[in-house]
Amino acid sequence: MSVDAKVKAPRPAWVQSTIITIASLILAFIVGAIVMVASDAEVAGKWAYFFAQPGDALSASWDKIASTFYAMWVGSMGSWVAITNTTAEAAPLIAAGLGVAVAFRAGLFNIGGQGQAMLGALTAAYIGFTLKGLPIFLHLPLAILVGVIAGGIWGGIVGLLKARTGAHEVILTIMMNYIAGSLLAYLMMQTAFQTPGRTDPISPVLEWTATMPRLDGTRLHLGFFLAILAAVGVWWLLERTKFGVHLKAVGLNPNAAATAGASVPNVTLLTMALAGGLAGLGGVITVTAPDLLTGSPPQMTGTIIGTLGFDAITVALLGRSRPLGVVFAGLLFGALKASRRTMVVMAGTPDKLTDLIQALIVLFVAAPAFVAWLLPFLRERKVKKHEVQSAKVAAA
Repeated sequence: MSVDAKVKAPRPAWVQSTIITIASLILAFIVGAIVMVASDAEVAGKWAYFFAQPGDALSASWDKIASTFYAMWVGSMGSWVAITNTTAEAAPLIAAGLGVAVAFRAGLFNIGGQGQAMLGALTAAYIGFTLKGLPIFLHLPLAILVGVIAGGIWGGIVGLLKARTGAHEVILTIMMNYIAGSLLAYLMMQTAFQTPGRTDPISPVLEWTATMPRLDGTRLHLGFFLAILAAVGVWWLLERTKFGVHLKAVGLNPNAAATAGASVPNVTLLTMALAGGLAGLGGVITVTAPDLLTGSPPQMTGTIIGTLGFDAITVALLGRSRPLGVVFAGLLFGALKASRRTMVVMAGTPDKLTDLIQALIVLFVAAPAFVAWLLPFLRERKVKKHEVQSAKVAAA
């Protein structure tokens, strides 16, 4: 009998990571289902006399869970229109998630995606409603480019300060988020950005030539394909270029990377600029996406970005900072967002449940040891040296 047969080898790292991620998703939905049942007054009331009529409680719980998850399916994947709703919600999440993931790979925590997305959206919208008469093949690319550059500059400032002063990127990005939010609130109330005659923070309608083209009758628009293209570009950069090698080396061990010839300050600066550009792209996709119901050109508002930058952190964590993983994670969270309305209408479940599930996913993904403790069969078996030696003796 071979040594391999006597000693069970540990799982490859990517296999263990994938298993933990899938288990985290399942656990998040299970806990979400429990909270859903406990927070429904009618269902919870049936549990009060569970021992008298257990069937009523179990049946009501199952009906609630099944109807909610069915509504989620209908709203996100139940039809071609639902699928395109998912892609529309996923597009900015994928782009901004890539911005966080790239920084993670370099050992940097980019919390600044929110501010970077705001700047990207603001500048792209300004180009979109001020320049008139340009053809779409010039106007839309210009708006996208300006938005990406604005996000890149906002992220690059953090990279520069980090590289030159050693200030921590978490503190810097939080500061830049605050500045970006205040700047957005101020500019949206100025005549250069505000719709004439309005007192609320809303811009003029963007020219149709600066709006993402979409497939008629659906929400599938160019922004989704740009996000996928960005993911391919990030993969190529990380896996096929010298800069990508340096970036990952700095993330693993900055001192060793510097010894090997990588310029840590330059990598830090360029990585944060790239991360900011990707987050800016997420903001651009958000603000240039056509209206959900009518397909008409959009308008910039003070709240249009929502929590995109913070959701991007979740996407990057779930995607394990890998481009392909970020795409799938973005699609998952896009599906959750797309299904909010159908959950309320079809199942009477508050749409905040999707936020809870998202938070639980982050909790479980960020704590793989906790998941392995909950599910012992997922624990990676460590092969000790004496076990290998004993197996070799037995095999001889």
